[in-house]
Amino acid sequence: MDYPGNLFVVAAPSGAGKSSLVKALMQLDAQVRPSISHTTRAPRGQEKEGREYYFVSDTAFDAMVAQDAFVEWAAVHGRRYGTSRQAIQERMAQGGDVVLEIDFQGALQIKRVFSNAVLIFILPPSWEELRARLERRGEDSAEVIELRLRNAALEMRQAQEFDFVIINELFDNALFDLKAIVHAQRLKFLAQRRSRAETFQALNIP
Repeated sequence: MDYPGNLFVVAAPSGAGKSSLVKALMQLDAQVRPSISHTTRAPRGQEKEGREYYFVSDTAFDAMVAQDAFVEWAAVHGRRYGTSRQAIQERMAQGGDVVLEIDFQGALQIKRVFSNAVLIFILPPSWEELRARLERRGEDSAEVIELRLRNAALEMRQAQEFDFVIINELFDNALFDLKAIVHAQRLKFLAQRRSRAETFQALNIP
């Protein structure tokens, strides 16, 4: 089904700056809102229930999978993450844009369900910088950082499956690129026809 709103899916290896970029985008563009994922992992740092994630038990997650409540779900770093189908559909049906921060597995699943989804991959400028960012976060042990780096090697090879790639070397430049993608998507013919259907009808444009 075509919706008047757009769906942007942002993926990246851990430490590439995905969350910071998406947060900055939403501060600048009120039309873009997140679809908050469910996860079986515990909250980190200042994360709050219903803001960054819905934190659920493995049993509750299993029940949602059985009910087909997720448009996608995946296991990442030993924990599971899922995206609510209903939340995305309701937001887009109202004409709003949705941005999802998920891993590459989920992004590719989303594309199979929502063919108009725009997939965006965020890359670090180098391996050295990726390691440095993970270490500066101070959230993970040395063993977890090594696991994230090993996973990053696999994840970054999937960038070729995405519509756009942003190299997050300088944050302001990467944010400009992300804003440009969002704006360009809204101006595409099919996106304009979906969001401004009455205008197209009044102008007799099929």
